[in-house]
Amino acid sequence: MYNTLIYYPIYNALVFLTALMPGNDIGLAVVVLTLIVKTVLAPLSHKTITTQRKMKELEPKINQIKEIHKKDQQAQAVKIMELYKEHQVNPFSGIFLMFIQIPIIFALFFVFQAGVDIASPFIYSFIIKPATVGMMFLGFIDLTKKNLILAILVGVTQFIQVKYSLPPVAPKKEGDKASFGSDLAQGMNFQMKYVLPIFIGFVSYGLTAVVSLYWIVNNLFTIGHEFYVRNRAEKILEAK
Repeated sequence: MYNTLIYYPIYNALVFLTALMPGNDIGLAVVVLTLIVKTVLAPLSHKTITTQRKMKELEPKINQIKEIHKKDQQAQAVKIMELYKEHQVNPFSGIFLMFIQIPIIFALFFVFQAGVDIASPFIYSFIIKPATVGMMFLGFIDLTKKNLILAILVGVTQFIQVKYSLPPVAPKKEGDKASFGSDLAQGMNFQMKYVLPIFIGFVSYGLTAVVSLYWIVNNLFTIGHEFYVRNRAEKILEAK
């Protein structure tokens, strides 16, 4: 079912787009297909990013609730959920939407990693096939091999994406007692912002450059979407 509904359609779309690109450049086809899929998924991503922005705006009130009810965890949780309900924020919606997108993201990854085989039995009979597949992106980047520059760009764009999407962690004030929650939040923030981009950069260098290209386009689209939502939220706040 996964292959029939997700993998094969994406594979055939890549074959079709490759046939339309100048020089049958699969790199250009990867860029176009990634943008198409991201645009189709944009409403889901938009809801997730919007929820994150709303939670970010509510952070001062959440910290105030935590301070007032710091000795009663149950009351703290109840008040925070009431605050979310009042502002129509579902903190769990992002997780649900993320699980919807994961199969499509994995399908894109594996399709690009496998490349295009014009003799594949998975290609639909009505799909236009390219005579050959150009694996040199823009004529000078070999997408069948590793590429250090693209791997570095993957890490850099991943860092920028995480930096602008993660809510800031409140710094510890002098005299504050150490707590497991605050230490965990600080640690997770550091790992997501610095360790994850480095790790993904190394992983992408171990794969073919076509996957790195997909990763870069995906990250750039997400960064642009994040800036759009942020600017729109700021304009709404100014209007209020």
